[in-house]
Amino acid sequence: MIYIHVPFCHRKCTYCAFYSVRSSEFRVRSYVDALLREMEERKGEQAHPIRTVYFGGGTPSILPIDQLGRIVEGLHRCFDLSQVEEMTLEANPEDLNIDYLKGLRTLGFNRLSIGVQSLDDRVLRMLNRRHTAQQALDAVANAHAAGFENISVDFIYGLPDFSPFTFHLSPLVTHVSAYALTVEPGTALAVQVGQGRVVLPDDEEVVRQYHALHQQLEAAGFQQYEVSNYARPGFESKHNSRYWDRTPYLGLGPGAHSFDGRKRRWNNPDGTFGEETLNEADAYNELLMTSLRIVRGLPLAAIPEGQKERLHRLIQPYIACGWLTLSDYLSPTAEGLLHADGMAAALFAGS
Repeated sequence: MIYIHVPFCHRKCTYCAFYSVRSSEFRVRSYVDALLREMEERKGEQAHPIRTVYFGGGTPSILPIDQLGRIVEGLHRCFDLSQVEEMTLEANPEDLNIDYLKGLRTLGFNRLSIGVQSLDDRVLRMLNRRHTAQQALDAVANAHAAGFENISVDFIYGLPDFSPFTFHLSPLVTHVSAYALTVEPGTALAVQVGQGRVVLPDDEEVVRQYHALHQQLEAAGFQQYEVSNYARPGFESKHNSRYWDRTPYLGLGPGAHSFDGRKRRWNNPDGTFGEETLNEADAYNELLMTSLRIVRGLPLAAIPEGQKERLHRLIQPYIACGWLTLSDYLSPTAEGLLHADGMAAALFAGS
């Protein structure tokens, strides 16, 4: 699997702490040139056929079709894409006109992840989004008209004046990623909250919103398969699911991360990179962290022999309170998913 990081945004959302820069024709061209060079330098790191390709950001839909075409051509030149099942582009609604969408289909993209975030125009303005609720709905309709049958939307809860996403308005959506709003240090939202200009709901209200969204999604035919992800049957994200299974992946572009099964590498915005090799405890802890965020859970066969007795002892309180179940898998319940990260941390080796 390959991840391409596109660092450009029209403007910064108030909650965003990811690396991004404003786009310009020169910056985009220089970025693509550098990305193609990185592909050539690192093409030996993914010798086996690629199953998924994901363009994330930033806002990949900022890139013109001709520059996206250069990137896709470079991928074909450097890697075996003959077995790609899923090729995703993250996009903002305001970028998705019919001509652009048809261009994406011509390049081989078969999945879109659209940053809707909210269907309340007041909330969208608070988040500094550029689109309106109507533009988001139009983007989904345009994508389907252009031939996209696998359409995901991002949605945020934990907001003031929250109301769940109205799915009868967008029956063409096949996947939803729903995230709780977090206040990251250094963001505009952190400043607004600190000054009292934005008042966010308390934890109890955030949990209520989560349950309301969960119930509406299930009623609309979506199944939860990870803490923040829901899909109609057969439309689970193949790319993200492989992250959670700890499948090796290659990350290209500034800010992208890579993983070869034991070593992690991250690209810095200045063209340098860092890396670390995971020891046995690190690898086990990552397995716990990712597995307990998935509805299926942790396969008992994957637990190292030296950790089984300790883990069995530590999980008993979580089984007793109804957050975990135990069979061939150690699986979080619906309530347990709300506490997945905390449970995993309490079970870590060395904790």
